[in-house]
Amino acid sequence: MPSVPSVPSVDSVAPKKNMETKNTDFITSRIPHRPPFLWLDTIIALSDDEIVAEKEISADLDIFKGHYPDYPIMPGVLLCEAVFQAGALLISENLNNGTKEAGIPAGVPVLTRILGAKFKREVVPGDIITLTASLSERVGPAWFMKGSVKVGGKVAVKVEFACTLKSEKTED
Repeated sequence: MPSVPSVPSVDSVAPKKNMETKNTDFITSRIPHRPPFLWLDTIIALSDDEIVAEKEISADLDIFKGHYPDYPIMPGVLLCEAVFQAGALLISENLNNGTKEAGIPAGVPVLTRILGAKFKREVVPGDIITLTASLSERVGPAWFMKGSVKVGGKVAVKVEFACTLKSEKTED
């Protein structure tokens, strides 16, 4: 049962060689999510064990018309989704960079388990959130991860989750 050593803090993540800030084109080339359900704008740092990304929460999102319209706040489930997307990108990048283990099939990372979520702070229109997803453990095709959402440098959400690879659909 391979295990990943403890993951460094967000501030100490060593970017991969030649890592520059990556935008939507980089993101959409690695995960299947697309607007309006893409919750990552920019990749700030990416290592084998951790990813740090950002998302600007636009005030004109349709969500705010119906989710507490007189007091708009970003739904916690969508904040979790943003972390899950960051985790999927981390998995995809690991598989695409030759770190794929023998016998592990390629595919699309999909969420299989939410082990716990804690909501500590509101995220409102106009906020820029910082998303972190880090690999805790790898067991066969399962990737166990921890993630967080920060706003203004303070934790808004913490979540533990697992993903596995689903075979990509092929055209018959």
